[in-house]
Amino acid sequence: MSVRQPLAGLRVLDYAQYVAGPFAAMLLADLGAEVIKVEPPRGDAWRHYEPLTPDGGKWFLSLNRNKKSVIADLKTEEGQQFSKALIRSADVVIHNMPPGRARSFGLDKESVAAVNPQAVWCCVSAFGSDGPDASTLGYDLIAQAASGLLLADARPGDEVPRRSGGIAMADLTAGLLTFSAALIGLVDRLRGASPDAPARGIEVSLLGAALAVQVQRFVELSGDGGVDDSDTADGSFCDDDRLVEIAAAVAESDDLEPYYRCYRASDGYIALACLNLAQRVKVQHLLGIDDPWAVNPQAAPADESERVLRSGLKDRFAEVISTRPVRHWIARFEELGIPGGPVHEISHAHRSEQVRANGLVQTIDQPGVGTVSLLGSLFKIDGRAAPHARTAPRLGEHTEEMLEQLSQLQTSEGTAYQ
Repeated sequence: MSVRQPLAGLRVLDYAQYVAGPFAAMLLADLGAEVIKVEPPRGDAWRHYEPLTPDGGKWFLSLNRNKKSVIADLKTEEGQQFSKALIRSADVVIHNMPPGRARSFGLDKESVAAVNPQAVWCCVSAFGSDGPDASTLGYDLIAQAASGLLLADARPGDEVPRRSGGIAMADLTAGLLTFSAALIGLVDRLRGASPDAPARGIEVSLLGAALAVQVQRFVELSGDGGVDDSDTADGSFCDDDRLVEIAAAVAESDDLEPYYRCYRASDGYIALACLNLAQRVKVQHLLGIDDPWAVNPQAAPADESERVLRSGLKDRFAEVISTRPVRHWIARFEELGIPGGPVHEISHAHRSEQVRANGLVQTIDQPGVGTVSLLGSLFKIDGRAAPHARTAPRLGEHTEEMLEQLSQLQTSEGTAYQ
């Protein structure tokens, strides 16, 4: 029995390159939307990063399954006419171009609305459309640097700030936000006060996404020492001294938290994650350790002697946990209702029974590459995993198909697209 795809019948145009926009469009494709990737003659730049074939790299495959690819040279009149014809047929338009380039290519909100007022317009930019940095070129690393995210995992000994695990958190979070923006626009269109009301234009930025993943830290109380009105913008740059201070603060905070960290068992590593007092009390009983500060492990120490005592708790936890293997502790955790689990490498997920049971890994045959195991759909519809994914398209694979289809449609002026 096939799964009814909730977005079947909707057409999405993906003009975006690299990560955020294509990730959003792929999620829409996973839910049944027809996603047409509109690419320049050389293709999405991500095709050429760690290439496996002449027009498809490893990173490109991971973000562009279930899509069609057409070539439109937006620097030419012919390419822009092709683009306009596609926009007339679209429900959603996604791009990640700077404002000036978007206008010159007819992809700004006003230009898209002039061609198709019912098309939901989604733009993902580096720094947003307003403010002094609106036109500044930026990628994930730049957004993480601007937002403070790059320093969230600073560690003693770091010579320079670094991305945690090299993960594009701003890009991927922006992709999820852009996916949400497209759905919001579609819902709003359905609920519009008038069938002639124009669809929404919704913007997302990498800067906002990088702040979003720090939402719990992005709180500043008056008088908490976080703001110095005498500082200029230039004076707020992070330098060597501040990197050392921040790394020390991160390390001290980690040092005082014994309940939300990883430990070495006798044959591997386990993660312990207790976020409430009841769970912490269970761990104390299991390990035979008394902790008078378990009510609030994140509280600042009253003095140096308390800091030393609390810092020693994690060492006592580690000593006990190191005496038994991973499976022993996981079994005990499950028995007592303590959140915890073994530490795996990402490659384990490709073979994990749990991952596969939820459809989170799919195997496809990619032309020119062979068998590839990729992240599956993140959605289960009515208890069923999404259908098997189609491979990432070859550059321009569906151009002729789209040209033929559009040539059969009448434009608003009553003439067929040529």
